[in-house]
Amino acid sequence: MISSGMKEVADLKRHSSPTVTPQALAWDGTQLWMSSRDLGTLYRTERDELKIVEEIDPPGVVWAGVATHDDWRFTIGEGLNDDRYVYRYTAAEGFKRLFACPELTGSYLSFDGQHLYLSQWYKERILKLDDKGNIEGQINVGAEICGHTFVDGLIYVLRGRENKDVPNRAEEWRIARLNPREESPAVEDLATIPFASRSLAFDGQRFWSNHRAANETVSFAVPG
Repeated sequence: MISSGMKEVADLKRHSSPTVTPQALAWDGTQLWMSSRDLGTLYRTERDELKIVEEIDPPGVVWAGVATHDDWRFTIGEGLNDDRYVYRYTAAEGFKRLFACPELTGSYLSFDGQHLYLSQWYKERILKLDDKGNIEGQINVGAEICGHTFVDGLIYVLRGRENKDVPNRAEEWRIARLNPREESPAVEDLATIPFASRSLAFDGQRFWSNHRAANETVSFAVPG
């Protein structure tokens, strides 16, 4: 359960998404990229009006993405079992499969400038990976994970409960912060998220997430 005394995120603004069931969301320094879970498409959009400027056809469902030192990494689900793989994408070369996610499960991605971090929703952990997908570290978050991103060397993570098997209970999420350089990172909850969030990105000023069920993309700030 989330503490009833915790503040909600601040300055929340809801935007109509330019696609249905927005899933992946990532920032490349100038623009937001997002995917549609149901359509299986990937988009490059302008941040201010979320206007689509490019539509890309990936080899599966894009569950998450992050810009890295050599273009993009995407978590893509394939086949009837939705097996998860990490792909590299460049405009010139398209999609190239790099490796399978551990146990073929994984979703959200973040990048610290050197290493890729992959979260596994129901295992409640974030894995630090090398370029070949080998696990170099593990951070236990203590709750389900629906997004994470790096800001000033710290990981901001959306954690909580989807409650999909609990009748009449809504999803419960909060944004938390941790230092991945600590031997056993302490996870500090900062604020509650008042919607069923998917993905987390930071544009240098504001956080962004998707309210997939409402076809909305949401920006907000963390209370000081």
